[in-house]
Amino acid sequence: MKKRFIISGGGTGGHIFPALAIANGLKKAIPDADILFIGANGKMEMKRVPEAGYPIEGLDVYGINRSFSPKAVLSNIKLPFLLLKTLRHAKEIIRNFNPDMAIGVGGFASGPALKAANSLGVPTLLQEQNSYPGVTNKILAKDAKKICVAYDGLDKYFPADKIVMTGNPIRAEILNMKRKDDKAYECFGFSKDKKTILVVGGSLGAKTINQCMEKGLDLLDQMGVQVLWQTGELFYKTISPELLARQNERIKIVPFIKNMNDAYSMADVIVSRAGALAIAELCVVGVPTILVPFPYAAEDHQTKNAQALVDKDAAILIPDNQAESKLMNQLLALIQDETRCKTMGDNILKLAKPDAIDLIVKEILSICQD
Repeated sequence: MKKRFIISGGGTGGHIFPALAIANGLKKAIPDADILFIGANGKMEMKRVPEAGYPIEGLDVYGINRSFSPKAVLSNIKLPFLLLKTLRHAKEIIRNFNPDMAIGVGGFASGPALKAANSLGVPTLLQEQNSYPGVTNKILAKDAKKICVAYDGLDKYFPADKIVMTGNPIRAEILNMKRKDDKAYECFGFSKDKKTILVVGGSLGAKTINQCMEKGLDLLDQMGVQVLWQTGELFYKTISPELLARQNERIKIVPFIKNMNDAYSMADVIVSRAGALAIAELCVVGVPTILVPFPYAAEDHQTKNAQALVDKDAAILIPDNQAESKLMNQLLALIQDETRCKTMGDNILKLAKPDAIDLIVKEILSICQD
């Protein structure tokens, strides 16, 4: 009998790309499996998931607004009623699809989707990317069959007997990436003879990194290095025509990079936030990296993620509030220090967990067979 799976979550690439990696892993293991995503209307999964070839249903759901504005207070008052309506909608989707299992990766939609699945007797599995779990996964953990994690110490938040150490799932195209691939350079119009800096602030962009790049772009251009800078779609809309005009054959400014495998293939140095998915991908890529953790992440977990690499001499950490004064100098020094680059690249590669997706799929299939 054909297997059917619900995968729910999203909001950022840190949730969406692991979800897609799990879907692709399931399709590899069971080619005729039916997979349906459940996301949040208005969030990026509603665009990225169909682009990857999977159907998705949207829920009208959002999180608590921590502002004290009248609009935010009204939004929070409405939230419990909206959640009840969303839960009913999620149950309707699940009844119609009749899945063998539901998988949650975190994000607004995964709460009502997996809550509905549990209430209908559908077994569930959680995939927690971070060293500090989100509220949604904490609530869902008691009813989940298994919880796949990438960091030690999560028994403080989850039942220890449900935890499975798998690492974070990485997209197959990144796992199979060829370093310094001619096709990657052709894709972006770059030269293989010049060093390339890749700057990414997560799928939504990073304000601090973007501001540093805006100020330091001329200096990088004068050095003759190539720069591929992903700004995030919101920041890109605010970029002045003057800044965009500074692009040339070595400087490319884009809102979003779909083919990250090609971007990683070219990179000699990477500047990035320190989200869990970013860390997992960077370890597989094996390129020297400067990390600027997002300072408002829960329990400051991005700094903890970054520090784990720094302790292995596998990355450089620059606090967000020091980036303006330090990032560009550190970047210029690193790109010119081939010995340091080689050491950091070798060290970060040792931390990779390329088999994470296989381990997660194994757990999913084991639950389905119970």
